[in-house]
Amino acid sequence: MNATLASPAADRDGLKKRVEELGPWFHNLELDGVQTAPEHFLPDYPRSKFRRFERLLPADLTGKSVLDIGCNAGFYSFEMKRRGAARVLGIDHDPRYLEQARFAAGVLGFDDVEFRPGEVWDVGALSERFDLVVFMGVLYHLRHPLLALDLIREHVADDMLLYQSLTAGSREVVQPEPDYEFHEGVEALTGEGWPAMYFVEHRLARDPTNWWVPNMACNGAMLRSAGFEPVGQADEDVFFCRLADHSVAHGGAVYPAKGPAA
Repeated sequence: MNATLASPAADRDGLKKRVEELGPWFHNLELDGVQTAPEHFLPDYPRSKFRRFERLLPADLTGKSVLDIGCNAGFYSFEMKRRGAARVLGIDHDPRYLEQARFAAGVLGFDDVEFRPGEVWDVGALSERFDLVVFMGVLYHLRHPLLALDLIREHVADDMLLYQSLTAGSREVVQPEPDYEFHEGVEALTGEGWPAMYFVEHRLARDPTNWWVPNMACNGAMLRSAGFEPVGQADEDVFFCRLADHSVAHGGAVYPAKGPAA
């Protein structure tokens, strides 16, 4: 006699149990009707946020390759796969997040989405370039944020960048002059809308990895400085970029210079 197949209710109970074992989750994924983080302090995160800017991305990524830096449990990796991406690689430094992502990929039927250990500082070792780099919610956790953008630009970005950072301060944006006299420039630095970042010496939200929080103008300025051209924006913190059609004006990640001294 054939063994009795498990009932849908039993399968669902098993899925719930495994989700609980892998918790806590930061990404609220829906896995066959089971939510991984239904009590998230940001309701239905990150899906609720993604809905506000998904229009910025190409609806069809057929044949494209995607690198998801700081992939967490894989929400953005899975969304890019749903848009037809042929190759999706997610990297994260946290083994628990990677275990969650691999489990979710199996439940969702995305077994060809790859997840491996890694950080933004490791992108040069990938020896691979990607049509789209997803860099969401990582920059403010870094002690050296502009270096990270330089490394992405130099080593892995082939066309598009999806970027987000925790953002604070003014929503005004000024267009700086190409150059300033010394005293004039020092005064301009404190003006409304000047690109600025706020340094967290101790902790923010009990998280010791929250280091730098840019304002909206700084997000755009850093992206342009690293060789990206923002072509779409949602709220003050999400930017969709293409590679700038000009070479980066400085040396990138190594001893950047802004031109000859006067």
